[in-house]
Amino acid sequence: MDSFWFKQVILYSPLLGSQIYFGNCTKETKAATTCLYIRQTGRLLVYSIFIVGTAGCGKSLLTHTMKDWFISKSSSVITVNLDPGAESLPYQPDVDIRLYVDIHQLMEKYQLGPNGALVLAADMIATRVEELQNDIDSYSPDYVIFDTPGQIELFAYRPSGEFLTRQLESEEKAMLYVYDAWLCTNPQNFLSLSLLASSVKLRLKLPFLPVMNKVDLAPGEAKNVIRWSKEPETLVDDISETARGEDHTLYSSLAQALVENEFIEGLIPVSASTAEGMEDLSGALTMLFRGGEESDE
Repeated sequence: MDSFWFKQVILYSPLLGSQIYFGNCTKETKAATTCLYIRQTGRLLVYSIFIVGTAGCGKSLLTHTMKDWFISKSSSVITVNLDPGAESLPYQPDVDIRLYVDIHQLMEKYQLGPNGALVLAADMIATRVEELQNDIDSYSPDYVIFDTPGQIELFAYRPSGEFLTRQLESEEKAMLYVYDAWLCTNPQNFLSLSLLASSVKLRLKLPFLPVMNKVDLAPGEAKNVIRWSKEPETLVDDISETARGEDHTLYSSLAQALVENEFIEGLIPVSASTAEGMEDLSGALTMLFRGGEESDE
């Protein structure tokens, strides 16, 4: 019989006022968001890709485009929707959290507004890890692409998000952080988005690939961002030309810190609409997952 990773935890949900139990854990944790890992036996099979980014950056369309790309390369790939509040998607998920967590039922049961229901739903997703894992296993895929919630804070900053990335089985895992080219209108905006990306990277502790989407829709902005990523010192120079006073001091210091720690390098330009950049993205994932060894498929 195949063995598998299994971790049992306890997580406190302030909205419910009680603890949500994952598995059959009996030992309580003192800290409200502490995860208690009880046992593991180990099957690691697939490559997992978590697509993360701000609302409207094109995560769902990128999920769809990446799946088509992998299929065209004869890889077995499935998509997993982790957004319980998604009203519609540009693809048909193979595994869908909405089958297990219904925000409309949560609103009615707990007398919550839409935002409160989304927060509670984000926590309750972690109670459905076993069902999600069983659904994923039924496909025996090579790759699993996880489309995370539109509101980035629901996945990146709730304890359930980190729990999911640790708990779900995989040989290797990676996070694609999606920049929206439309928002990178000046050095200050790009720097702000890079700070958010750095925060998410530190929070989730996954191998990290920065991706800039919508290069077909905002070619001018994309050109500048690619230059800043390839030549980070130009970002500091451009900030010096556009910021003044206290803004200049703050932005310059932050930019220098990001440059020195290599947080803004290696940005991959793509278009989820036209599939531009998919070959470069696939190559970067290959380097990350397989040490540069190309697939035999």
